[in-house]
Amino acid sequence: MTHNLVTQLTTALEAGTVQSSGLDIQGPWDVILILVGLIFGLLAGATAHTILTKRSLSSARTEAEGILESARREAEAKAQKIELEAEKKAKEQRERVDQEVSESLAELKKSQERASKREETLDKRFEQIERRESKLESRDQKSRQALERAETVEAEVTQRREELTERLSTVAELSREDAVEAYMVQIREECAHEGNHLTRTILEEAENKARSEAQEITLMAIQRYASENVSESTVRTVKIPSDDMKGRIIGREGRNIRAIERATGADILVDDTPGVISVSCFDPIRRTIAAESLQRLVADGRVHPSRVEDLVLQTKRDVDERIKKAGSDAIVEANIRGLHGKIVEAMGKLHFRTSYGQNVLRHSVEVAFLSQIIADQLGLDGQVARRCGFLHDIGKAMDHEIEGGHPAIGMEFAKKFGEKSEAVLNAIGGHHNDIPSTTPYTPIVMAADAISGARPGARRESMELYVKRLEQLEAIATAFEPVDEAFAVQAGREVRVIVDARKADDDTTFAIAKDIAKRVEEEMTFPGEIKVTVLREIRAEASAR
Repeated sequence: MTHNLVTQLTTALEAGTVQSSGLDIQGPWDVILILVGLIFGLLAGATAHTILTKRSLSSARTEAEGILESARREAEAKAQKIELEAEKKAKEQRERVDQEVSESLAELKKSQERASKREETLDKRFEQIERRESKLESRDQKSRQALERAETVEAEVTQRREELTERLSTVAELSREDAVEAYMVQIREECAHEGNHLTRTILEEAENKARSEAQEITLMAIQRYASENVSESTVRTVKIPSDDMKGRIIGREGRNIRAIERATGADILVDDTPGVISVSCFDPIRRTIAAESLQRLVADGRVHPSRVEDLVLQTKRDVDERIKKAGSDAIVEANIRGLHGKIVEAMGKLHFRTSYGQNVLRHSVEVAFLSQIIADQLGLDGQVARRCGFLHDIGKAMDHEIEGGHPAIGMEFAKKFGEKSEAVLNAIGGHHNDIPSTTPYTPIVMAADAISGARPGARRESMELYVKRLEQLEAIATAFEPVDEAFAVQAGREVRVIVDARKADDDTTFAIAKDIAKRVEEEMTFPGEIKVTVLREIRAEASAR
């Protein structure tokens, strides 16, 4: 377009006029001006194009440099990251190698220690073998010496026997065989007679001495220790101010009495007996908690289920404190040390347990001192005997909760809570002959237990139960076939049985006594022991006229 315009302007300049493309050019100066303008426009365009081109190149260069810088930085970051990862892996590999080396060293050290211990064990065994060899050599030497002496003595005896035999054969004019036989018969008779006499003498002396010493020790133990006769009764009743209180204790539709029974685990008996309410429970501690809770309810006067729960909870805490205090006081009184807290608590529970009216905790303290006195007289350890006697009935604190007899329960309980003495454990488990006695302290505790329960006033039972026990004892004895009559004597501590002499010999009499005693043990419950005496009499009658 610019080229066409320039061509037109040149033509017009030559013709003198220009009229084209909307331009009205008159004269040459107008053409010149146009040309100059065009030239300046071209120059300005070229200049602008050059400037724009330079700016584009600079911007592209700057952008390229930025891209290069960004790529360089990204490459450096990636290189640094790769380097860090390589270092991390190298570090982990080095730690793994170090750990494996440490484990190998530790295993090597253990192997060395085991080898050292084996060497020490082998050294000790070698020493023991050497000592045994030396002892065997010494024993062998002594045996050879004893054998030589025995051979010498045997030779002397043989020589003297031959001399005596020759003399007898010469004097009696008997053959050698007859003389030897007569001599041996005489020696046997003399030795048998002397042996029987010596045996009978030793047995009689031992029995007399043992009987007299046992009686002396028993009487001395009873005299040196004295305790109260009868402890508290097992019957628990609660006095009330009036019979109106019974209705308040029962509550509307029985809700109060049900709350008491549920909280205490005891049976509350409200009957027509004026002024009292009875408490029944096989557990003496729960019975005590129920009775004391009732006493507090009666004294307070406010009887409702929530109040019942509060008072029962408070009473339980008080009874627990009394149990711990009773156990601690008994341990201090008996001077027993090193007992576990659970054993102390179990002994405190025995304060609420009675046996035929005798308080079991007081009975345990009494047996402890009696056992010590007997052990001291026999030259044994009195402290061990006192500990055995004190703990012998500990199983009665939980025998109503655990199945089994109180000796086995008590032995397991004491062993569980740190009692390691074989004498104490055997005395606990064997004081009723449930297990064999392995130490002399068990029969001592058995004797002290019998003394404590059998002494006058120690235990009691109702007249009705007493009569029934005597009747049952006589019925068991008369149930055996050869028995004619049976009589319970000494307040039921002995039963005398008379058998028909024509139907039973001496051996049968002893068997009957043993069978009666065994059946009494199986079918009856009694304090102490019962002696069974079987009499076999032959009565001869004649009349003189």
